[in-house]
Amino acid sequence: MKFCTYTLIDNSPDPISGRQLSTYERFQHVVRQAQWAEELGFDGYGVGERHAQRFISSSPPVVLSYIAASTSRIRLLTTVTVLSLLDPVRVAEDYATLDQLSGGRLDIIIGKGNDPDQNALFGYDLDGQWDRNREKYELLRRLLREESVSWSGTYRPSLVDATTQPRPLQSPLPIWHGSASSTESTELAAKWGEPLFSANGFHPMEKYAGLIRHYRERWEAYGHDPADAVVGAGFNGLYVKKSSQEAVEGYRPIFDAFMDSPGAKHNKLPFTTLEEFLEQGSVLVGSPEQVIDKFGRYQEAFGHELSGVSLEVAGLSDEENKASVETFVTEVVPVLRASYPSRVWNQG
Repeated sequence: MKFCTYTLIDNSPDPISGRQLSTYERFQHVVRQAQWAEELGFDGYGVGERHAQRFISSSPPVVLSYIAASTSRIRLLTTVTVLSLLDPVRVAEDYATLDQLSGGRLDIIIGKGNDPDQNALFGYDLDGQWDRNREKYELLRRLLREESVSWSGTYRPSLVDATTQPRPLQSPLPIWHGSASSTESTELAAKWGEPLFSANGFHPMEKYAGLIRHYRERWEAYGHDPADAVVGAGFNGLYVKKSSQEAVEGYRPIFDAFMDSPGAKHNKLPFTTLEEFLEQGSVLVGSPEQVIDKFGRYQEAFGHELSGVSLEVAGLSDEENKASVETFVTEVVPVLRASYPSRVWNQG
């Protein structure tokens, strides 16, 4: 098993203490977190793209370039690049530049996004976002792999013999498809024979397991070898303590604050109590043994080879969060790495 961590760079006030960092402080925290993730042995660090409300992650290639200069080994991820809003030519240029500057450490995860505010900011309605995502992806894929691209479509002017510069260092530059709610993403990933990353965030396991099954079924239908399909999955929170009781009671105020958050309300969480959330949701809360057991249930359902956990828990003190993450890294991660093999990033 490989492990990554990521952030959407939410700059809301802390839901319990009320403290809010300045924009400069928040960005510096992200860079230090990426360096810490590398020190802890995480395999990847991701920055997601958002363009509205409380998020300051509107420019992942800029943030990841700074992180590339501040680290030496860790893979760099876009979690996600909201392709339905963007010009594929600009995306190809930005991320090929980042791939070169980082020494070939970049993986792109694309997605269509679902935020009405950021769609409005770019002059789009939510209607048609899947069509935009699909068309723009097919152009982006060509631009990153080919030179002298001629192309015509619906959502941008035609291209004739276009070669974007610079070219990526990696050939091909790895692209994953982010999946959260629809078979549109799983279909696109399966069609092109590319890996899938399940958000696995706000709903019970079966919703995401069903999407992953669809991906594998469509992968085979498109003629790809079933053994070649690769899946990653995120987990919605991390809090590891020596005992289950200590973890549950320590997480209770965090859960209460989370349920009142804009993200939880927007995604219409089906959970009403912490106990339901722990039983049915993907949050990793408990003793090391409990977390290992729960992780195993998800791995059995998903067959995933890359796992994402956030090193940020809104409402948790820095000291408590640091202790939880270090317990996870020392007592949980070695067991999971030994138990579940991974082909991700095995090229050395």
